[in-house]
Amino acid sequence: MKSLTKKFYQNLAQTSPAPLALEVQSAEGSYLYGIDGKRYLDFISGISVSSTGHRHPEVVASIKKQLDRHLHVMVYGEFVQEPQVMLAHRLAQLLPPSLNTCFFVNSGSEAVEGALKLAKRFTGRHEIISFKNAYHGSTQGSLSVCGNMELKIRYMPLLPSIKHLNLNDINQLSEITKETACVIIEPVQGEAGVIPANIEFLKALREKCTETDCLLIFDEIQTGMGRTGKLFAFEKFDVKPDILLLAKAFGGGLPLGAFISSSEIMKCLGYDPPLGHITTFGGHPLSCAAALANLEIIEREKLYNHAEQKADQIIKALSDLPEIKEIRYCGLLMALQFESAELNQSIINRCFDNGLITDWFLYKPDAMRIAPPMTITTKEINEAITIIREAIKTAD
Repeated sequence: MKSLTKKFYQNLAQTSPAPLALEVQSAEGSYLYGIDGKRYLDFISGISVSSTGHRHPEVVASIKKQLDRHLHVMVYGEFVQEPQVMLAHRLAQLLPPSLNTCFFVNSGSEAVEGALKLAKRFTGRHEIISFKNAYHGSTQGSLSVCGNMELKIRYMPLLPSIKHLNLNDINQLSEITKETACVIIEPVQGEAGVIPANIEFLKALREKCTETDCLLIFDEIQTGMGRTGKLFAFEKFDVKPDILLLAKAFGGGLPLGAFISSSEIMKCLGYDPPLGHITTFGGHPLSCAAALANLEIIEREKLYNHAEQKADQIIKALSDLPEIKEIRYCGLLMALQFESAELNQSIINRCFDNGLITDWFLYKPDAMRIAPPMTITTKEINEAITIIREAIKTAD
C-alpha cells in the first residue's frame, strides 16, 4: 500500500467501508491524474461541483489575485469585503428582485440550516414540510428534512414537526396550512436518481405557499449554476421560491454555499436577537472570488444553453443498450437505470478501471450518476460513451 494511501486509512475518518482511494496528483479541465500518471475522465464533476472543469484558468487567476490581497479578516457580516459584495451584487442582477439578499455559508448543509432558521424566524411558525426521497444534507437540521429514513434512523431524534409528502402528489398539498413555516423542495430530486418535479405540481405548490403565507425554499444545491439548462432550475419551471439555496458548483471548486431571499425576509436575522445566524468562514474571500469568476464564465459562455444538447448526445449514444432500463435527465444531471445495484456497481467499477469516474445515487444504488463538467467537449463525451458501453458489455 502506498504510504500516503496508508495514512489516508489510518488518519482520516472514513465515510464508507470501501472508498475509491484514488491518489490524485493533479486535475485539469475534465480530467484527474493519478500519481502513476493514469488519466481519469471525471464524468460526475466531483459530485456536481466542477461545472466549469477543474482549475479553470480564470477561476485560478481570480483566486491568486485575491490571495495577494487578503484571506480571512473578520467573521461574516462585519467588514466590507469586495469579493463578497461583488458576488452578492452580481447574483442580485441575475435573480428576480425578490431574491436580492445573500447570506454566504460554507456548504450546502449549512445553506439548508440557515434557510430553515430564517423561515421559522420570519413566520413565527415551526412546522416544516419536505418530500419523501429528498436529500438536503447531513447535519442534524438538514438531515431532519431528508426524506429517507434509512439515512437518518441512527441519529434520531432529529428536529420535531417535520412532515414528508409525496413528490408530485397535488392532493397532499392540503397538508400545508397556516401552521407551516416553510416547504423545502428540490426542483429535481438528485439522490433519488434524478426525479424532476412536475411543473403543474410546482405551480400548485407555489400557490398553496402563497395562500398560507409560508415560505417556499428551493434547494438548488445540485441543480443550480446552469446544470439543468437554465442558470437556475426555478427558471426552467417558471416558479419563484422565497428562498433559494446554492452550493456545490457555486464555489467554482472552493467551499461556498448561500441562502438567498428578499431583504425584507433576511433582515429578521439581524435583531431580536441580533446575530440570529452567524458564521466565521462563510463567504471566505477566496471562495467568493472563485465563485464570481465561475459565475461570469457560466454566464458569458451561456454554458447552460449547451446542457440539453450534450445530454442528447449521451442519450442517443446509449439508448440502444437493453441493459439500460431508463435514462432520466434534466440537462446534464442524468441517471442511467439498471436492473440491480450489483450490476450498476460492476459497471461503475469497470468504468473506473478504464479511466472514467462515474458513481451511484445515495437513494438509488441501481442507477449510474452522470453529471460531467458543462465545459466537456464532444470528443470527451465520446470517450466516456466508449468506456461505458465496454463496461456494460463486460459487466458481471
